Amino acid sequence: MTRSPRSPSRAPRGRSIRCHTLSVTADAGVGDARFAALRATAARYGDLVNVRRVAGTLHEALPTGPLPGGAAIYGGGYRCSLGFTVHRGTTPYFLTAGHCGQAVSTWYAGAHRSAVLGHTVAYTYPGRDYALVEYAGPAYLWPSTAGGGRAVTGAADPYVGEHVTSRGSTSGVHSGTVTGLDATVDYGNGEVVSGLIETDVCSEPGDSGGPLYSGTTALGLTSGGDGDCAYGGATYFQPVTAALRAYGVRIG
Repeated sequence: MTRSPRSPSRAPRGRSIRCHTLSVTADAGVGDARFAALRATAARYGDLVNVRRVAGTLHEALPTGPLPGGAAIYGGGYRCSLGFTVHRGTTPYFLTAGHCGQAVSTWYAGAHRSAVLGHTVAYTYPGRDYALVEYAGPAYLWPSTAGGGRAVTGAADPYVGEHVTSRGSTSGVHSGTVTGLDATVDYGNGEVVSGLIETDVCSEPGDSGGPLYSGTTALGLTSGGDGDCAYGGATYFQPVTAALRAYGVRIG
């Protein structure tokens, strides 16, 4: 998990900026009478207020299908990664890291936070590290997908020596090997997580919650690690089967 940059934007030198003006856009939901009244009010201010009408209805640019595992998700000044899309009955959710769910209640699909993606409904951290987020709209359906759009159709526990792949919103797609099971990691400040999958896959801040998988089988969610993808290091993953049992959801 990493804080999103909040650098102030600056105007390019040599370009003039028109200040203290207001632009108003009316869509098809604004009737003729209301639009006429709006224009009449704006006319009192001359060039300081510009009014225009556009065809269609303005709406948030929500994705029209399930986001792939590893996609960036934003909320509360943080960026994490989506793990796996799951469902309980006909209700779609996604899994991410518990420390992300602890920090963020409302998630957005873009850095500008104009499209609500979902709301955290449960999380477990520390001890374990998984969270459940309910999608904000019915357009988010399964199956879950990971790197390259490959469908993830089931879940399992990994074994030592298994070749695995992870995907994160910072580092992208990386492969490696499971080097240990049932690992315990102390992240400091009393935040101890146990039962983790240990790997030699690299990761970086912002990858938290992203998927670990083998072929079409879901294995884990990125919890934390050391090093980076320039110099290597170890990454620890929360077994996804524990999250599925805890929340009564399933993949596929």
